[in-house]
Formats: sequence, structure tokens, C-alpha cells
Amino acid sequence: MSAADDKVRLGGMALQNGILVHSFDHWAVAVRDAAGEVRLASGRKPDLPAVVTGTPLLRGVARMFEVAYLLPTIKRRLPEARLPMESPGMGAALAGSAILAQVIRRTRLHPATVEVVTAGAALFPAMMALRGSRIAGYHGAEHKAIGGYEKDGAPVDIAKEHERCGSHMVGPLIAATAVGNVLVSRLPASRRGPARLVASVAAMGAATEAFGWMTRHRDHPLAKAMQRPGYELQRVAATREPSAEELEVAETALHEVLRLERAGS
Repeated sequence: MSAADDKVRLGGMALQNGILVHSFDHWAVAVRDAAGEVRLASGRKPDLPAVVTGTPLLRGVARMFEVAYLLPTIKRRLPEARLPMESPGMGAALAGSAILAQVIRRTRLHPATVEVVTAGAALFPAMMALRGSRIAGYHGAEHKAIGGYEKDGAPVDIAKEHERCGSHMVGPLIAATAVGNVLVSRLPASRRGPARLVASVAAMGAATEAFGWMTRHRDHPLAKAMQRPGYELQRVAATREPSAEELEVAETALHEVLRLERAGS
């Protein structure tokens, strides 16, 4: 077994003023408060049923909802934390995405084209809001801290783009969402609402499975092609080189998760 096989599998999420780092079992959030001090909170994740974590399509969706479930806990345990959606700029970007989607849906384009263009265009305002922001800096710090741990290197020397970033799900998610919405559009109007919800969850599940395949076969030519849009999103907008202060926050969260893993708490 290689040293890489012994590593704890980690993920993360950038906040406005810090980082969430999590393993399968634990989570830790570190933020820098208004006074410049680093604040930390951590804990154990709720246990998910084995039937969920072991079932394709369901397992990825469950893990994504698991992180969303943690957000209220994070705010309660660490009130200083500022979540990404609390940013006025991000709220405006999401509103802009919704308006843009409605405009595109009113065109005379083919339904399949409309769905693909809508899904892709919806990303544009959010990416512009992220570019150069504090969230992008902490996102880069998250990648460098986790990458340094995985590669036994100094985080400052690690690339700010990461092969397991959720941005790699964007392409598969757009494709799966477009297919699902085209199928839903063929149903009677009275059934489209519930069907669209089911299609959205199914698209998320399909995207996570595609993401898992890319991770397991990262040297495959198809996997490299599927990852390219995600790397470009990270390079152009979703990440920036972090400051030393941002990197310190990311490493604090990382070390706390690893401490909990070693303690087995």
C-alpha cells in the first residue's frame, strides 16, 4: 500500500472568511474574525445509513446534502463564520442567473439547446462574483492545504487548482440537467413541477458518479477531457493565490480534522 493510500480522504468548502474541511466522519471550520483572530469549531458528522452510502447515485447526493446539513451547525457553533451565500455580491449573482435563465427560456431556440445554454449561462454571474474575491482566496487556500497534505509537500508550493474540486462536476451536471429538463418538458404541464425536482436530484447523482469516475481514472484521456472545464473555472475565477493569512486558516481547519481522525472521536 502506498503512502497516498494511507491518507484520509478530505474535501472542503470556502467561506467568506475561512474554510470548512471534512473527512467522511469529521468536520472542522476555521475562520478569521473581525479582530484578526483565528476561530475554530469542529465535530463529528452524522452517520449515514450504509444502504445510502453504498448505492450509486444516492451516495453522492447524500454526501452533498450532508455538507448542506452541516451549515446551520457551523453557524451555531461558530457565529463568526460567514457562509458564501451571505455575500451581497453572491446574492446578486444568483438573482442575475435566475433572470438570465428566464430570458433564454423565452427564446425560440430548440428545447435541448435552451437547456444547455441556460445551465451554462447560469454559471456566468456566479463566476464573475467569485473572481478575485475573498471566497476565491480561501478556495485556493483550501486546495493548497489539502494538496500539501496529500502530496507531502509545503502548501505554499502546491497548485491552487485541485483534481477533486467540485468544479469538475459542472460539465456533467450541465449535461445531465439539460437531458432531464428536456424530458420533463415533454410531460403535461401539471406534472412538470415534481418531475423537474426528481430530474434535478437525478442529475446531481449522475454528476457525482461521473466525478467519482474521473477521480478514479484521472489519467484516462476521457477523464482528462471531462476535467478540463473544471480546471479552467478554477484557474480563471473560482480560485486565486491565497495570502499567508488565508493559508494559515486553511491549515488550522485541516489539522483539526486530522486530529479528530487520529483520536477516532
